[in-house]
Amino acid sequence: MNYRHGFHAGNFADVLKHAVLARMLVHLRSKPKPFRVIDTHAGRGAYDLRGEEALRTGEWRGGIGRLLDSPGDPLEPDLQTFLAPYLEAVAAWQSRHGRASYPGSPAIERHFLRPDDRLLAVELEERAFMKLERLFPAGDRAKALKLDGYEAWKAFIPPKERRGLVVVDPPYEARDEFARVAEDLAAAVKKWPSGMTLVWYPMKDRTLVASFSTRIAGRLPPESLKVELDTGTCDDESGLWACGLILVNPPWTLEGELKAALPHLARRLARGAHPKASCHRL
Repeated sequence: MNYRHGFHAGNFADVLKHAVLARMLVHLRSKPKPFRVIDTHAGRGAYDLRGEEALRTGEWRGGIGRLLDSPGDPLEPDLQTFLAPYLEAVAAWQSRHGRASYPGSPAIERHFLRPDDRLLAVELEERAFMKLERLFPAGDRAKALKLDGYEAWKAFIPPKERRGLVVVDPPYEARDEFARVAEDLAAAVKKWPSGMTLVWYPMKDRTLVASFSTRIAGRLPPESLKVELDTGTCDDESGLWACGLILVNPPWTLEGELKAALPHLARRLARGAHPKASCHRL
């Protein structure tokens, strides 16, 4: 599939990915030692929800729009607690750039950095990289790098801080991309056993997803988590309707937080009659 993020920014998949990302970053900064985030497919860094791409699909209305614009339906306590860091980062970004701007993963990651923490945001596509680079001026604790994301994943782990998180969110344009992610993930775990990793994946092709799960089975730490969110429709014309995350070395509290919040999140982001979400160990 071709996942051009400008069309999908702020949708249900972004909500899941960015909410979990924010929780992992909060955990990293709860300890005094510095950490590094490596975002292998960083994209533009931020998106205009009133731009041509976002207006064409309107997917953000079924994602972040449902969390920000529902005054008559307050969030459930477990969901509110889970989403708090993510919504804090979105609010901080929009206070500076306007309500129509949505922060991508690099902007959210940058929000949680302390003075000694670092972010390496990697993007290969020229136009996306030019926009990403403008977010992080010279001397900033975050840096944009024009490089193939898979090569960066191999080259920059483990980071000198020995603590941190790798975020892997490729476009899944190539038929073999699931296989490549699986092999590189297994190799990364061997190279940096203690490192955290967040891998996002789309669920349009169940066969590919099943093969992906089979490839990584038994090759990751036993506490690794598989998280999936299904908005409740499998209409081929509805576009992306389900997605998942693989979390390697997640914070020990995250499994319980996800299990408490996911049923509420699935209901909030439902597009069909039977939304569902799951979290279990690999």
